[in-house]
Amino acid sequence: MATSDGFGRRVLRYLESARNLVGCGGGAVGLGLHFAGLGGAWWPAVVAGLYGAGALLTPGARTDPPVVPPVVLPVDPLVPPGPSTASTSTPRPEPEPAPELAPRPDPELAALADYLATVPLPDSVGVAGLLAALRSAEPGPVPEEIVRHRLPVAVAGYLRALTWRPWAGPDAPDPEAELGREVRRLVADLN
Repeated sequence: MATSDGFGRRVLRYLESARNLVGCGGGAVGLGLHFAGLGGAWWPAVVAGLYGAGALLTPGARTDPPVVPPVVLPVDPLVPPGPSTASTSTPRPEPEPAPELAPRPDPELAALADYLATVPLPDSVGVAGLLAALRSAEPGPVPEEIVRHRLPVAVAGYLRALTWRPWAGPDAPDPEAELGREVRRLVADLN
């Protein structure tokens, strides 16, 4: 039940539904019967009845059945499966520890680094150092926010300030200094 939708949205959803469209088709057939001379004085009831029959007999929107995850039964590693006999049981070798996998590089960080390589950024602002710090940082919410939001916004602001620099006036802040200040703030937040 869609209680969060407004009244108008629910009415519009019904007007676009298959039930209403089939009912309207039935009502049109009823009007055709009236204009053909059938139905007599009862033609409004015939039109309403055909609309109602069409709307009620049309199946509703199909919904997929809920996906039920398969049940996994717990297995006791100390009890061998099958019949347990002392003569057939063999000692199990100790499992080898799994090798530690190197952390996967963040694809968003790689895409951002590729983009920043094409942007004319001065070396003095320290974006390369920030990217190196982000590559070596542990995954978490702060590096993720820097990669997804804060660094792209800072670079976009720098590029916009460069575009508007001729019209900014003599006392406008230096875009390079502003970007450098923001990069230093991001490095401090990362550490």
